[in-house]
Amino acid sequence: MDNCRILRDGHIHSPYCPHGTKDPFELYIENSLKLGLKEITFTEHMPLPGNFMEPEFLKECAPSQDVIENYIKELESIKDKYKFDIKINIGFEVDFIEGYEAIIKDTLNRYGDKIEDSILSVHFIKVEDEYYCVDVSPDEFGKIVKKLGSVEKVYDSYYETLLKAIKADLGLYKPKRIGHPTLIRIFNTEYPFEYKNRRLLEAIVKEMKINNYEVDFNTAGIRKPYCKEPYPSGILAELVEAYGINIVFGSDAHTALDVGRDFIKYAGELE
Repeated sequence: MDNCRILRDGHIHSPYCPHGTKDPFELYIENSLKLGLKEITFTEHMPLPGNFMEPEFLKECAPSQDVIENYIKELESIKDKYKFDIKINIGFEVDFIEGYEAIIKDTLNRYGDKIEDSILSVHFIKVEDEYYCVDVSPDEFGKIVKKLGSVEKVYDSYYETLLKAIKADLGLYKPKRIGHPTLIRIFNTEYPFEYKNRRLLEAIVKEMKINNYEVDFNTAGIRKPYCKEPYPSGILAELVEAYGINIVFGSDAHTALDVGRDFIKYAGELE
């Protein structure tokens, strides 16, 4: 990463992620040091607020309460081990689940004094009385399209949910960074669509600006086989730049090899 000015990776998962690898914290950190990073945040998924979908599926989405407490304890020890080498933040990726705001707030209050940096993301949308995960697979995405009637309506639902997440009262410890805000494009090569509802996208960015929120500039989309672009992209990315929203690069690494991945493509351009 010679001459790269991107010295922070603000979105890294951990061996506690049920859909990630078991690479130990030390391997993530040693790879960060090799890249010349000065600061990293482990943003493990915060426990989900209930069984709003099939319980066995949700177990693969986020750690349980017991597991997340072990995550925090281990990271506290590792932070001390590397305190002279790199700044390590203990963090969460918090899922916004419409209708479960009170439970999310309670969970944040439980752990907030130990969390140093965090991300608020939307992976789930509510359609009538059912919840759907938008990034499981192209086939599952197709089911949402069928349910709502068009790809455009799926995008509408996702961005409307994202706006609700930004506006939601999640208490003192609510994350101040919005995770992969164009995640809905994860299967865009299978369901090509150029979303042009600028009014809604601008409302999202305006709300970020009002609340002084940051954006997770997430390179994981580049590595997704049906995406091939970072999050955010398109009009939303243009608006983020136009409104001067601060961006924080995140690899969204679920394996130690992906820490800082693809950052060099943007060195000198976005920071």
